[in-house]
Amino acid sequence: MQPKMIIEGLVIIGVTIFATLVITRWISRLLYKSAKKWELDLTVIHVLNDIIKYTLYILAVAIILKWFGIDLTGLILSIGIVGVAVGFAARDTLANFISGLFILADKSFKIGDVIEISNQKGTVIKMGFRTTTICTPDNKIITIPNSSFSKNPYVNYTASHKRRIDLKVNIPLEVDIKEFEEKIKEIISKIDGLLPEPEPNLIILEIADTGIIAKVTAWTDKTDKVVYYKSIIGENIKKLIKR
Repeated sequence: MQPKMIIEGLVIIGVTIFATLVITRWISRLLYKSAKKWELDLTVIHVLNDIIKYTLYILAVAIILKWFGIDLTGLILSIGIVGVAVGFAARDTLANFISGLFILADKSFKIGDVIEISNQKGTVIKMGFRTTTICTPDNKIITIPNSSFSKNPYVNYTASHKRRIDLKVNIPLEVDIKEFEEKIKEIISKIDGLLPEPEPNLIILEIADTGIIAKVTAWTDKTDKVVYYKSIIGENIKKLIKR
């Protein structure tokens, strides 16, 4: 290849890559600004951004290869067994992509929801067409392949507008259970954010040598603060038992 052609090739590669990155970034900013302005669902924006980004990347590669006289169609047909191997290797990527589309279509969860899958629990912070990213309560970032959601059961803790708070307590044997239950309901009714309906409850689980094992239940519509309210209820019950 002549030096002039090499220089032209480098220029075309550079311009193509630069233009692709600029256009991708511009489209990405436009999408997120539109989402913020029109209060669009971030889940759709994330997936749409990924689809546009990878489409532009593929087009850029095709333009560069075409300049060098490489026909992608002929290349794909000529690689034969290699193509089959790549196809098998791409099965997981395709499965993740299809699963991502089903998640989006079914609205199984969205950005901001608290989910749990395979003992991993966290808030959904990003959804792509291959993976979903969650942030755990201790600020760990976990990336989950979308195909995992079609193979394993998962929980969406924020799908409902209400969540029940369960707290196991050990009540001394000498305590009057009826009076204790009334006091607990009174305490819960004064905690801002806990609902009067369904009514708070005290359920006796068993009687042991150490005391009466029971479960206190309460409901809240602040589904992201269950741990906080469990702590508040626990502190109040501890004070009540001491009294």
